[in-house]
Order: sequence, then structure tokens, then C-alpha cells
Amino acid sequence: MERNNESEKKEYIELLGKLFLEGIIETKTGLHIGGATTGVEIGGVDTVVIRDTMTNLPYIPGSSLKGKMRSLLEKFLGKKQNKSVRDISIHECKSAKDYEGCDVCKIFGVASEVGFQAMPTRITVRDAMLTEESRKELEGTETDLPFTEVKWEAVIDRVTSKAMPRQIERVPAGVKFKFSLGYNVFEEEDKSVFKSVLQALELLEQDYLGGQGTRGYGQIEFTNLKLFWNSKQNYESGDVDLKTKKPIYETENIKKAVKDFDNIKEILTK
Repeated sequence: MERNNESEKKEYIELLGKLFLEGIIETKTGLHIGGATTGVEIGGVDTVVIRDTMTNLPYIPGSSLKGKMRSLLEKFLGKKQNKSVRDISIHECKSAKDYEGCDVCKIFGVASEVGFQAMPTRITVRDAMLTEESRKELEGTETDLPFTEVKWEAVIDRVTSKAMPRQIERVPAGVKFKFSLGYNVFEEEDKSVFKSVLQALELLEQDYLGGQGTRGYGQIEFTNLKLFWNSKQNYESGDVDLKTKKPIYETENIKKAVKDFDNIKEILTK
């Protein structure tokens, strides 16, 4: 398939298989990912966290994880911020030639209006739900609000020195969420690009998730990681249930996964 001719569009995209990464996200400091206050009775709390409507449990939206992963990876790879989306600057390749060497656009996709063929995203990041262990632990703990704590802060007016107190709801440190992402492999080289997904997670560990990160919020850690591979042949035979499949790779932390990527790639190319 010719890739260097920008006027020639790819006639088809073939799914060779899917990678699935599962594990645990543990909060190392309080986590605040904001939710809507409309219709929610939270007495005196200025900023609330997002909660599942059915269970009232806090969770981590996949969109928050995916957005921060993209932002950090763009900066890590030195990509030009050349597109504005709702007043947020992001990178997006403007030509097929640029796209071929861009892990960011291969992982997160390219919109159709950029001037060449739209390309699909390869990554799907699921909402991370509270583990049963953490749910029971929080139920047995005297927290300020159900499953969460309230942190008092004071914003100081630099002109008048007047303190303006506020209350911010956050998930306490030590809480665990179930983490899962999927990654489509359309070409053999996509297996190599998956390293950038792992690097984005490693960068996120050393940055922060959610709001108020520069004030100490949002430090997280990825643990108990398991990587699964479902090939096209697995889908044709029906052998795709991750509950019964053996992972192709396991590790306790994301740093080890990045270091071990050559071994992971070797397993994938067998």
C-alpha cells in the first residue's frame, strides 16, 4: 500500500488485532476531577467531584485520562500545537507525510477537515471505576462526604491580601480504581507505536491528573498491569474473552513495562 503519495487514499483499513492493558490506578494524593453541581445537594462545597449517577461513587472519566495522556505525549515528542479545540491547543498533522512519522496522530487519530484523509484513533480509554475493595474501605471510614473528603483552601487576593476560603471535594489518597484501555493494531508497525502509549502513562504518573495539580492534587500510580493480545484469528475463532485468556505480559508498575518494551514487542511479533 503506497503511503508517500498524499493524493492517494487508503482503500481499506484492516484490523490485525487488539491490545488490552488492564490494571489499577491508585491515588497517591487527593484527586479532584470536577463534576456538575446542578441538582446536587452538597452543602457548602464549592467544587464537587464527578460521580456515577447510578451508584453515587466517584470515578475517573476515560476522557480525563486520554486527554492528559495526549497532552503529555505531544510535549514529550515536541509536537507543534497547531490546532485549537474549544480554546485548547493540540497537535494534529496536516499532511499524510507528517502523519506517517507521528505517534500522537496514529494513536489519537486525525479529523477529516485537516486537508488529507481522516484517520481513526487507535486507543480507547475506559472510565476507571472504584474497586470493590476501596468501596468497602471508604464505607467503613468517616469521610466528610460519601466516599470523599473536603479540603479547605484559601485564595489570597494579591492586591488586598484578603483571604477567600473555599471547599474542594476530592477522592482521598490510597483509593484504587480499575483501569482499562484498548489499542487497535491496523499495521504491524502499530505494535511499535504502542510504546508511546506506555510512555504517556509513565509521564502521567510523574505529572498529575485532574485539577489543582500544582497544589499537590492528582498524583496517581498505575499498578498490577496485565497486557492481553487478541489477534484477528482470535476473533475469527471466538477466543477473545479476557477473563479466560492468559496475559502476554504482567508487571507491577508502568516504568517496568516501558523498560521491557523490546521483550513485549518480541512477543507480539512471534
